[in-house]
Parts: sequence; structure tokens; C-alpha cells
Amino acid sequence: MPLKIRKPTDLEIKLIEILIKKSSLEFINWKDSLMVEPIDDGNMGSLTLLPNGYYAKKKRSLKQISEYEFLDLDGVLVSVALYIDRMSGELYELDIWKVNFEPLIEINIDNILL
Repeated sequence: MPLKIRKPTDLEIKLIEILIKKSSLEFINWKDSLMVEPIDDGNMGSLTLLPNGYYAKKKRSLKQISEYEFLDLDGVLVSVALYIDRMSGELYELDIWKVNFEPLIEINIDNILL
């Protein structure tokens, strides 16, 4: 069953904002048309980022621009990385990995481990 393209949640937006700020790169009006598609990752929360609201037909190549870690509500470490498309410079993917491979309980931006 295909996953659904949707608008990002407020917490997902805040997480992406933190990662963009940490990267020192600038993305203009990225929130205006951003859509996301959940990645089938065992409900850890990873997202394909669609900055223009749709998939580009061209081949995409990723480049990591920032990362950080936080503790999920159960105390388990979560690693987060933000990727852009190497060619276009557009947002590409939000990779979330909970180190015990369990589903993410909540994006916990109040418990960032820098």
C-alpha cells in the first residue's frame, strides 16, 4: 500500500527548522509548498521531503547537511539527519533512526543532544 503525501506536522516543521539552522544554509520559502511522504522505516518517522509538493521526475542524489540526536520519550537515543538533493540544492529527506529500531514515540525537540 503506497504511503500518503501530506503536509508536515508542526513538530516535523520545527525539527526541519532546527536542522536547517544548524546547517548554516538558507532555504527561502521552503515551508510554503513543502509536502512530505512517510518512508516505510518501521514507524521511526523518516520522511521524503517534497519542496514543491511533488516528486521531481529527474534522478536525485542526496547530501547530508546536518544532524543531531535526541532522546525519545522512552529514553532511547534517536539520530536525525537532514539531506538535500546534491544537484538542485532542494530539501530531499529527513532521516530519523531510533537506535533500537522501535517506532518513534514523539519528535522530542525539547531534549536535543547537541
